[in-house]
Order: sequence, then C-alpha cells, then structure tokens
Amino acid sequence: MNKKAVPEGYLFSKGYTNYVFILLFLLYMFDYVDRMVVTSLFPFIKAEWNLTDTQLGSLISAVYGLIVILTVPVSILVDRWSRKHTIGVMAAIWSIATAAAAFTKSFPQLFFTRAIIGAGEAGYAPGGMAMISAMYPKEKRSWMNGIWNASIPLGGAIGVALGGFIAAKWGWRAAFGVVAIPGFIIALLFFFIKDYKTVRLFKNGTGNSSIGEEQNGDVQRDDRLLVSSKMSFGDIVREFVSKPSLMFTYFGMTGIVFVTTSIMTWLPSFFSRLDNIPLQKAGAKASLVMLLAIVGAPLGGYLADKWRKKKVNARLVLPSITTLIAAIFAFLAFVVFDGALQYIFLLMLGVSVTMFIPAAGAVTQDLVQPGLRATSYAIAVITQNLLGALAGPIVIGFISDKTDISTALSILPIFLIISSALFFVGSLYYKKDLEKVVDVPLEVWG
Repeated sequence: MNKKAVPEGYLFSKGYTNYVFILLFLLYMFDYVDRMVVTSLFPFIKAEWNLTDTQLGSLISAVYGLIVILTVPVSILVDRWSRKHTIGVMAAIWSIATAAAAFTKSFPQLFFTRAIIGAGEAGYAPGGMAMISAMYPKEKRSWMNGIWNASIPLGGAIGVALGGFIAAKWGWRAAFGVVAIPGFIIALLFFFIKDYKTVRLFKNGTGNSSIGEEQNGDVQRDDRLLVSSKMSFGDIVREFVSKPSLMFTYFGMTGIVFVTTSIMTWLPSFFSRLDNIPLQKAGAKASLVMLLAIVGAPLGGYLADKWRKKKVNARLVLPSITTLIAAIFAFLAFVVFDGALQYIFLLMLGVSVTMFIPAAGAVTQDLVQPGLRATSYAIAVITQNLLGALAGPIVIGFISDKTDISTALSILPIFLIISSALFFVGSLYYKKDLEKVVDVPLEVWG
C-alpha cells in the first residue's frame, strides 16, 4: 500500500478504510436482522407450538448464552490470529444457522439453531470494534463507533418489520431463510480485505504492558518501550482490573443492554396485546422506536468526541447524562402515560437510550493497548450479555407470565438509573487510568 495515501492516524487510505467500515456496518446490521427477526414471529410460533412467554424469551436468550460462553476464546482468535478471517468465519456460521431455523419442526430444534447463531456471533462485536479502533484516529473513535452501532437498531428494526411481513405472506419459517442470505454474502467478502499485523504482548520494566509486531515468529521491538518479559495471564488480568473506570464502564453498559434487549424483544408483543392490533402493524410500530437509535448512537458519538476536546472524561460523563434522561423517558412511557403520549416518550427513549454506546465502547478501547482491544470489548460483551441481554428477555417474559406485559416493562427505568450512576463513578477515575496506557502504531497486513 502506498503510505503517502494514508492520512495521519489512519491505518489504510480513507477510501479503503471507508470500504471496510461499510462491510463492518452491513455485517453488524444483518447480525441483528438475524438475531431479532424471531421476535416478530413470536405470535405465530406461540400459536403453533403452544409456548409460554418465558419460552419465547429464551429464543433470544439462547443467542446471548452462547455469545457469553464463546466470546473470550473467539476474541483471543481475533487478537492473536486474524480479525478478517475470524469475522468471516463467524458471519458464515450465524447465517447458516439462521437459514437452518427455516427447517425446524419443534421448539427444541428452533432453540438449538438460535444457540448456534450465538456461537457464530460470539466475537463479531469485539472483532469489529478492534478493526474500527485501528483504522481511524483516536479523536474520531466515538463518532465512528456511533455510526457503526447505528446498525444495531437498523438491523433490529428491519428484522422485526421484515419478519412480520414475510410471516404474514409465506409463513414464519420463510422469514429465517430470506434474512440469512445477505449476511452470508458479506461474510465471503471479509476474507479478501486487508488487516493489521497480529501483535504479541509483553510487559515492560515498570509493570505496564507493551507490544511488538509478530511476524514469522519474531518480535520487532518498539525502541520507545523497555521490554523485559512476556505478559503472563495474571499480567493481562491486571491490565483490566487495575483500571476502575474500565470496570464501571463494563457494568454500566450491562444495565442498558438489559433494557434495550428487553425492548427489542417484547415491544412488538406489547403493542399487539395492549392496542389489540395485528402483529404486522405492531411490528412496524415497534420498529420505528428501535429505528430512532440511528439518530441516538451517532449523535452520542459526535457529542462525546466534541466534548472530549475540553473534558477528558467526556466519554463517561456523557453516557451518565444521556442514560439518566433515557430513564426518565422510560418511566413516563411505561409507568405514567398511555396512548399517544406513551408512544411519543417511547420514540424519545429510542433516541436517548443508545447514545451511551459509542462513547462507552470507545472507553473499552482507550484504556487498553492495541493487542488487547478485542479482548477488552469481549469482557464488555460477556458482562452485558450475561447480566443484560441473556437475562432481560427471560426476566421480562417471566414477569409477564405472572402479571402482564405492561407490568413487566415498567421495571426497566430502574436499570437505566443504576447504569447512569456507574458511568458517573467511572468518569472520576478515567483520566488517571488513561495515563497508564501504553500504545504503539499498528502496521497493515494482507
């Protein structure tokens, strides 16, 4: 690659960087299409197999369960082997599993295919985050992360709307087959993109981490760093637990993911049951709420990067503020109002609840060196999926079975308030933790 064509702070030329970013965006979008399409099919599946809401919720939780189990080992492959190859393989697996759901004849079979989707998706978010953090300058990290994460609500909205439409026309099984195709095509393209050289982890004389480029088994030292020994597992663990702001960020993200996953899972059923409207219409109504996160995620990233020029810990202060605002909107929507006002506040919730994503995600990259970026985001994925995404659909489904869907969703503001507090406490440690980070440039490979 012509180095003169690569602007300062970028890994590739701007044109090639944007090409890779578009592929990452589309793949994340179809990830969530495949993940969330089942929610619009709940009434059809419930009627055919006589399932409870708890069982329906488990079809979402099955995905996150396998993500929790496999995220760390897959993320090690991302950091230690190859970003592009790992992402390509994973996307192919989840697309094939989605297509296989079209041929299921029982609830256990469908549950199994959903779990395999989770196995395929296990390391995509850490891998994609590591790629974006490497490709763009640090000062654009939140902004680009915000645009990338806008693919989540877009994919969820498309999955819900498209699933209901296809199911009404050709049956619920056909929906799985249709949405599986685009992700598989993009997965193949990933094997042909450029990547950056894998790096090896070393510890310097002061106990901080440093890295060298790994090529043909040799380590090329960065002369600015005093390398003394290879990092042990304990050294890697200390790289994370020694930074309080990183820990508070992981758990702050968890509460919001509990809320967003619960909303994506149950909002179509909420509208269908309360408004007594057809599922297709309820899915479209819910999709608009999810779709507004397309505004919230990039806006949150833009504001965080702008504010960070004046306030170094803005990437945690801003999520604290926006999450508290989201808690107020959720309370007004699920507890106070109904009808038109309820829907207005849900739309405002759709914008505000995702504004945390780009800034908090950038923090998981800011506070570790490049050789551990995918692993850092993997820890975030584990905590937010285990305690948030995996638990949310089942907990809300269980409460709904015992009471009703309105009562179940009314608990969501509590989780947002807790997350807001965790982000704020984390912001108090951010500057000091940032000073501990050792960073070196990456080089292109492939």
